[in-house]
Amino acid sequence: MEHLWAPWRMEYILDSQEPNDICIFCSFPAEKNDSANLIVYRSSHCFVMLNKFPYNNGHLLIIPFKHEADLTRLSDEIAVDLHHTLGKSIKVLQQVMNPHGLNIGINLGRTAGAGITEHLHYHLVPRWNGDTNFMPVLAGTKVLSEALNKTWEKLNQAFNK
Repeated sequence: MEHLWAPWRMEYILDSQEPNDICIFCSFPAEKNDSANLIVYRSSHCFVMLNKFPYNNGHLLIIPFKHEADLTRLSDEIAVDLHHTLGKSIKVLQQVMNPHGLNIGINLGRTAGAGITEHLHYHLVPRWNGDTNFMPVLAGTKVLSEALNKTWEKLNQAFNK
């Protein structure tokens, strides 16, 4: 068996623990400090934020405001808005970042890879030909070509046109 080492992810794993049962996906939108919390867009039932520990530049999280872990327990209204917001996020990433492809995923439960288990969210990761190289494997380093605040500015402007 071959192993792929991604040591930079440990900060994410440790940081994503929910101390005192505080959910960042509930507290961040309530703070109304979108730039500091990396929230680029709000719809009626969902919001979109940059992942603080991205796999690639532009790695977005699409999150319902409702604190819910079970996708099947969302109301139809929230589920439709979540899907619509995911679609809007795809269009914005394609427009602003011009990726060659996209990964879309949702991890339900810790065993499935969810860092924040009690509040479901989609991951939308832009991909480019050659975006994986020797750096993570040999040097334990992931190269991100743009600062989060710069990516936030571009995406926030595109979402809110």
